[in-house]
Amino acid sequence: MSKRPVTCTDANTPIEVLKQRVHDFCEERDWAQFHNAKDLAIAISTEASELLEIFRFLSSSEVAQLFNDPDRCRAIEAELADVLIFVLRFGERFGFDLSAAVQRKLSQNAERYPVALARGSNSKALRRP
Repeated sequence: MSKRPVTCTDANTPIEVLKQRVHDFCEERDWAQFHNAKDLAIAISTEASELLEIFRFLSSSEVAQLFNDPDRCRAIEAELADVLIFVLRFGERFGFDLSAAVQRKLSQNAERYPVALARGSNSKALRRP
């Protein structure tokens, strides 16, 4: 039986709902047996590499032009979705609260890269005074 498409956006869809949808999709296909931590980590990396492949060997101006092409935008969106699906699946399978993890990481990064030192710089070697 085909389910009716659900319209969801970043603004109206909690991460937990997405995790549940990914869970249901995988359970319907009996894929849990293939979703151990190692294989999910590999899948995240593989999908991220497929995203990177879209941009490989392109100049900055060529990258900017990608976003004017609806087909290329859909390809980028699809690869981002693949990465996110596997991140959500990893979080769901192993009990990670991804929202809390992101907030903790942003707090850590705020300490590591204070605005006064980091603004306008992408250096990893920043030192706080």
